[in-house]
Amino acid sequence: MWGHMSDYGWGWGGMGFGMLLFWGLLIAAIVMLVKCSRGGGACGQRDKSALDILKERYARGEIERDEFEQKKRDLQS
Repeated sequence: MWGHMSDYGWGWGGMGFGMLLFWGLLIAAIVMLVKCSRGGGACGQRDKSALDILKERYARGEIERDEFEQKKRDLQS
């Protein structure tokens, strides 16, 4: 009757696995937070459309107004 008191499922091996899983998830969460704070990765950011990129190029002065309007018409057609 008292012989099975030390039989707690997985025992120490299960605790070791649980701790390993806990620390692995904690480290992964920290890495994701650091990546998101630096702007790397896809942390809730949507992909930019071609029109968004075109507007950014025009705003930076990489393309002239005529080229912007032409490319905008091409994208919208």
